[in-house]
Amino acid sequence: MTESISQRELRNDSGRIMRGLDEGQSFIISRNGVPVGELRPLRRHRFVSAHAVVETFRDAPRVDAATLRRDLDDVVNQDLPDRV
Repeated sequence: MTESISQRELRNDSGRIMRGLDEGQSFIISRNGVPVGELRPLRRHRFVSAHAVVETFRDAPRVDAATLRRDLDDVVNQDLPDRV
C-alpha cells in the first residue's frame, strides 16, 4: 500500500519512512498538497545457490521436451511473417 506524505513529513519522519521502505512500503511525496514524487524500495537481488535450486526441484516431475514443444506450438504461433 502506498502512503501519501508531505515534504515536511519526509523531513521530520525520515526514520519511520526508511523503516517503511525496509518493510516494502511505498510513499507518494507531496508539496503544498500536490504530488511531486514517489519513494519505493529497491528490488533486492537474492543469490540462490545451485545446491538450493537442485534440492528445490529434486522431486519435480521430468519434462519431456518433445511434448513441451508440441504444447507450446499449439498455443503460440511462431511462424515469421513474410518480408515485404
